[in-house]
Amino acid sequence: MIKFLDLKDVTALHKDEINQAVANVVNGGWYLQGAANDDFCHKFAQYIGTRYCIGCGNGLDALTLILRAYKEMGVMKEGDEVIVPANTFVATILAITENRLKPVLVEPRWDTFQIDDSLIEQAITPRTRAILLVHLYGRCAYTELIGDICRRHNLKLIEDNAQAHGCMHGDRRTGSLGDAAAHSFYPGKNLGALGDGGGITTNDKHLADMVKMLGNYGSERKYVFSHVGVNSRLDEIQAAVLAVKLPYLDQENARRREHALYYIRCINNPAVSVPTEDYWQENVFHIFPLMSPHRDELMQYLLDNGVQTAIHYPIPPHKQKAYAQWNNMSLPITERIHREELSLPISPTLTDGERQKVVDLINSFVPSRV
Repeated sequence: MIKFLDLKDVTALHKDEINQAVANVVNGGWYLQGAANDDFCHKFAQYIGTRYCIGCGNGLDALTLILRAYKEMGVMKEGDEVIVPANTFVATILAITENRLKPVLVEPRWDTFQIDDSLIEQAITPRTRAILLVHLYGRCAYTELIGDICRRHNLKLIEDNAQAHGCMHGDRRTGSLGDAAAHSFYPGKNLGALGDGGGITTNDKHLADMVKMLGNYGSERKYVFSHVGVNSRLDEIQAAVLAVKLPYLDQENARRREHALYYIRCINNPAVSVPTEDYWQENVFHIFPLMSPHRDELMQYLLDNGVQTAIHYPIPPHKQKAYAQWNNMSLPITERIHREELSLPISPTLTDGERQKVVDLINSFVPSRV
């Protein structure tokens, strides 16, 4: 079986270093907010290209804390609007609604799966306070037009960089393009921990200090609480593991990009649609998305022939029961993406032979209906 993602194999790439790093934490006896956290956050901020990185519990917390911090700072208030792509993982939306802010869903472009920057300005109202970009599937969503819109309308630009660690836009990395960025270190991410973990990067010291306080119970200093906070901290073991894996991220992203280019150039079945080589640019391929109106049949065919795939994501946020108030909305591009998307194996541990088998099987696929 060719697994969609074999985390055991991914971890084995750095097994000895990880074991030593974990042992150092265990033997050191300091398990929260210690040297390992400081070390990783410093290195990750340098890597991303920002002044600050604050560790937190997970990617959802990172998004939620950024928005909560802006509320505490008086930049936003309850009922304000945040423009966000409609075709994102639900966590992006949850962070907005958790803060009693209003998500304004904007359709993506079919060729990039990223928010359509030509539709953003018409979604702006007097209550709009931010654009929350999602670098979906590992592809940079930022455009110069988006930056210009934020400047002209005095909007905060927040990045959901959960799927795009290491992605470049010119000479800058995603996670440093806006006012703040949220990162997820969920095990399956390009930079993944051995459990949950998250982080916020920013150049804004006031925001960094506020996020750090809010994630530590709202504590300004021990037993002094300036804000009603939460408990969301990156633990020392996960920080130590991430510090081990960070130096290898670019190399592993390069392997993902190699797989992606092979898929793009070699898959030629008219029953499926693969991204273009333009899509390959500014992309670290957390996910390789293939589109097909025969998605479910293709997924089963590949599984029957020893290839495991995944769907990102089967139900868009506006069709979820949790957001029943939006269920009657019509967002046809988003809905088509969620209806047709199939993710192929693209792990850095995928072999050339396995990659070839995936291509050969897809090219041999004949749908039962046309």
